[in-house]
Amino acid sequence: MSREFNKEGAIIQADHYHIDPLSRLDWEEVQHLIKSKKYFVLHAPRQTGKTTTMRNMMHDLNQQGEYTALYANIEAAQAARSNVDAGMTTVCESIAHQARVHLKTTALTLWLTQEGHAISAGHRLTRLLNFWCETSEKPCVLFLDEVDALVGDTLISLLRQIRGGYDERPSAFPQSIVLCGIRDVRDYRIHSGGEIITGGSAFNIKAASLRMGSFSQAEVSHLYQQHTDETGQQFAPELFDALWQDTKGQPWLVNALGHEMTWNMKKNRDRETFIDLEDYLVARERLIYSRVTHLDQLSDKLKEKRVHSVIAPMLEGVSQYQMNPDDVEYVVDLGLLSRAQNGALTIANRIYQEVIPRELSWGCQMTIEHQQAWYLDADNRIDMPKLLAAFQQFFRENAEIWLERFDYKEAAPQLLMQAFLQRIINGGGRINREYALGRKRTDLFIEWPTSDDGFYGDVQRIVIELKILYGALDACIEKGLKQTAEYADKLGAEQAHLVIFNRDPKVLWDDKVWQRQLSFKSWDIGVWGC
Repeated sequence: MSREFNKEGAIIQADHYHIDPLSRLDWEEVQHLIKSKKYFVLHAPRQTGKTTTMRNMMHDLNQQGEYTALYANIEAAQAARSNVDAGMTTVCESIAHQARVHLKTTALTLWLTQEGHAISAGHRLTRLLNFWCETSEKPCVLFLDEVDALVGDTLISLLRQIRGGYDERPSAFPQSIVLCGIRDVRDYRIHSGGEIITGGSAFNIKAASLRMGSFSQAEVSHLYQQHTDETGQQFAPELFDALWQDTKGQPWLVNALGHEMTWNMKKNRDRETFIDLEDYLVARERLIYSRVTHLDQLSDKLKEKRVHSVIAPMLEGVSQYQMNPDDVEYVVDLGLLSRAQNGALTIANRIYQEVIPRELSWGCQMTIEHQQAWYLDADNRIDMPKLLAAFQQFFRENAEIWLERFDYKEAAPQLLMQAFLQRIINGGGRINREYALGRKRTDLFIEWPTSDDGFYGDVQRIVIELKILYGALDACIEKGLKQTAEYADKLGAEQAHLVIFNRDPKVLWDDKVWQRQLSFKSWDIGVWGC
């Protein structure tokens, strides 16, 4: 039986296609930090491969024979929240259990049973690590995973107990401790007794902060080549450019799409079946629509105040100058944003770019009663003037209700428009979205297959640009026409429309809702007021 693409839990090398975990970070640097007796942080977005990498580091260090290395996941202590006694009990028991599993020693478990539980919670972890290191023949290295899952006083106690034993290394405390999680320790915001304590102040012995990145484009191809090598099943070469643009190498997305194409799509379980671009596009849409755990967790983060403060301006297209730099770093660490070398911020990949507005407008989309068939002509083409006129009426009737319901009120008109379009387009075509800081617009590109040949046959391509009215209407239209025409030229669209939202409550609806047909260079552009 061949291996599979893995989208749950840590990699098992015998069962899963994989990239060598130790090649995904500077292993030489990590070993230097350990040799130098440093305590440091390894962080990466969720489901990037942190656990697999740390376990491999543990095994490699133990095989080298210079250290006794141990990996322990302490996420279970999150349930204790600020109950330090319960939290430290869970942390210590987790470390002892992993020592039994990985190091084949029950010494830590016996110590906890005989002595440890009688020691106060504020010192129990320190004493456990004292015992481990004092009885070990070699210097000890400890990898602690999911540290940032801990809450309140439990997290403070953990960090301070580690800091308290730091000066006793390596004879009576670990030579090196690696804290791992989604966030860097500087981003820990720990609520305790009505005040907020930052991770940096509670753990001021951090020597370095290492971030695991996503797969490179070559690594994505190598991962899929493993499937081809083992099964003989081929992927269309043009599929890989779309895969890269959609994922930018995010490991879970890359693996989940591979699993979707090679297993969930039943026809492709026959390994002689060629997997083409159309298969990939179907798999992509199914993955997004399924709202699986990874994407659901990402969507849940959108509710956080710090995330909202960064994502909302991107959806609205306004400038980033008022953003809190710490909040920006936090959202980058979560993997929602990526930063270019020139500092420009963008949504991390096209799938996240698709998921974010869909998730924020999901409730609205599910309540829209308009049907796809209402807007198709005799040639199975979308009647865009009819659809946009219907949206104008829908927006007029529902804006006051829905704009207040959106968590992201700043971008509510754009989200409502996208929800309406998604309700009509979903299940037949697709909507590509472009939005970013400072653009002052959202660009939508609709692709609608008109025949049974799908995207390999005739495809109707339509550009819609969304703008919020700031200042004079004529100036907004003039700039919008130029932008819409440029976007339509770039994508080879056959139709182009510009939608302008007037959010001034003093303007009557009869004055907000209008339609014009204007020309810009070779383009005949429909302009719609809402």
